[in-house]
Amino acid sequence: MSEITIMTVPLKFVNHSIEDYAMQVTFDPVSDEGKVVYNLSVIKNEDLDYAISTLNDAHKTGVTVSGRVKFFTSGEKIADYTVPKGFTAICTICSITFDGLLIRHGIPINSIGGGVVEIEKRTPIRFTHIILYEHTTIDPLQVLISQKTTSVTNVMRTGSGSILANIREFHMEAEPQVGTVLDELSNSSLSGILEVGMPNLPLLGVPVSPQFVAIAAVGGTNPLASIKESGRWIQIQAMKGLMEISKMQEIRDF
Repeated sequence: MSEITIMTVPLKFVNHSIEDYAMQVTFDPVSDEGKVVYNLSVIKNEDLDYAISTLNDAHKTGVTVSGRVKFFTSGEKIADYTVPKGFTAICTICSITFDGLLIRHGIPINSIGGGVVEIEKRTPIRFTHIILYEHTTIDPLQVLISQKTTSVTNVMRTGSGSILANIREFHMEAEPQVGTVLDELSNSSLSGILEVGMPNLPLLGVPVSPQFVAIAAVGGTNPLASIKESGRWIQIQAMKGLMEISKMQEIRDF
């Protein structure tokens, strides 16, 4: 009787996926060119106008990473994915792109986790839920959207509610370099920085390592969470791949 050989594939936790994608980011905020990490969402064709309106509102109210998007119609391919008949795919920029920018500037980072942040009068108050990247193989924001923990639409309309966000930390000696990155971002098509902490102090209730500083950023899937809150069908996959930002358009042009 022959032996059965079982091949085992090691689990890949999200922090490792973040590292893989971040190292491939080539986006330059100054030239506004290069590769960014994108999220891929799929909606029904009849919901496209609503999705465009929601993406516009999300960008105007600052609850998303960028106003850049890319739409794919039925039959078109995004990498190895083909859009099914009757559906439209939407690519939005993932905030992990920011992690890639820090790495390109020679700033080592520790991606902590993704969660839900309470917003009051357009001011971030605290993380109410967080899932650590090193402890999950599924993107935390996907999990939290499925658990109906957000009220992104309320934030867009009233300035108060709960949005998706993520948090990472860097050594305090790199503050000048991080400041340079933030200055470059302020004049680019990317934004979404929620808050920057102080050395050794928690940020929005999340503790940081000794001699480190944390940065929280809004999640790129916030507008998609808002679509889901409306009761419409949507399939969301965060951190799906990389795309040249030049292939994306401003949502205000639709």
